[in-house]
Amino acid sequence: MVLPDAISLIKLLFIKDKELYVYLHSVLGFYPRNIELYRLALVHRSKQVKLRDGQWADNERLEYLGDAVLDLVVADFLYNAFPSHNEGFLTSTRAKIVQRESLNRVGQAMRLESHVQAAAHSNSHHSFIAGNALEAIVGAIYLDRGYHACHRFITRRIIKEHFDIDELIKVDPNYKSRLIEWTQKHRVSIDFELVETTYDKDNNPIFRTAVMIGGLFAADDTGYSKKESHQGASRKALERLDSDINFKQQVLSTGSA
Repeated sequence: MVLPDAISLIKLLFIKDKELYVYLHSVLGFYPRNIELYRLALVHRSKQVKLRDGQWADNERLEYLGDAVLDLVVADFLYNAFPSHNEGFLTSTRAKIVQRESLNRVGQAMRLESHVQAAAHSNSHHSFIAGNALEAIVGAIYLDRGYHACHRFITRRIIKEHFDIDELIKVDPNYKSRLIEWTQKHRVSIDFELVETTYDKDNNPIFRTAVMIGGLFAADDTGYSKKESHQGASRKALERLDSDINFKQQVLSTGSA
């Protein structure tokens, strides 16, 4: 009997884009069935491609799908790996794995960025191209091979190869989560307000978010996603609470007894 991957290897001798096919095998651990899904996963929005139905497309839809699958698989992995830990620990640890900076680091280690089709000027846009492509790849795997293949890829090729869980749980780079915990501890209100949306020279949206603590302006920051701007504003707010004693006292005075 000829094994499925052996059949794929035989097919490889007769298909175009052999280099991409071999590269994906090195990253995924298996040969793609529908190579078009993975090719689309490597198309940045700055350089859309025309599909067979005539529509222009990029990897954002696959990225959306992959993001959801990543959340589920990482949650499942942590739930089973830490049976005695509470929901707060599991949520915080998952956030550290799936945050944009972490996924971008993994995507860069996989050399995804060098295979992404993107406009030359898109590098000026710190949009985490490699990390976004990684999420899109997960979406492609889900459509091509199903949930169980995604689970194997994420646990073996992402979590176990690129994260030291014991070290990860010692740090907390999730500034928004830390800031919310601080406000809950001191019983003060917190709100994130979208101040404005602008566009860079490549027509990518830039969001400016302000964080209000106890009704007082604490800090603001920009990002290429609302999540990114929330994290930046939270980081600045935490730094201000730590360095500006007068501001901290003002905030605390707004808290409930």
